[in-house]
Amino acid sequence: MTETPQKQADTLLEAAIQATGARDPREFYREQLKELRAESATGYDKAVAHYTSQLIPTILDGVDPMAAWTEYGRTLAQLRAAGRTVCIDASGRASDWAFPPEAGLLVLHMPDEKRRKALIVGLPTELSDAQKATWQWLVAGKLRLPDAD
Repeated sequence: MTETPQKQADTLLEAAIQATGARDPREFYREQLKELRAESATGYDKAVAHYTSQLIPTILDGVDPMAAWTEYGRTLAQLRAAGRTVCIDASGRASDWAFPPEAGLLVLHMPDEKRRKALIVGLPTELSDAQKATWQWLVAGKLRLPDAD
């Protein structure tokens, strides 16, 4: 029996995760998809269509599965809130989103609406101290860093 395109793409993603030790993005993006579904039926339908028409074929065309999934996460974030996507390196320096993303970056979507917190698009295998501080401030909304031990 021939594998479905989705199964083939999943196999490629699992191999990339195994080779790099990266986090599996699927569970996280499922949660993002659930939140999008609650916020916007139209946005949810667009995200599902993008998964089928863009994500799976992109991976099968040979694009790095981790990069393709991060781009899908960016699509989910854009469907949830207008804004821009930025990458935070280990030193805490921000740069504009570029595809494919480099390994080790914290990728955040910064909503245009000032009261909304940043949305996580991609996480490195391990956050640096600067990335943790950025996450605490922009995603968790904590204005104070925890006391150092």
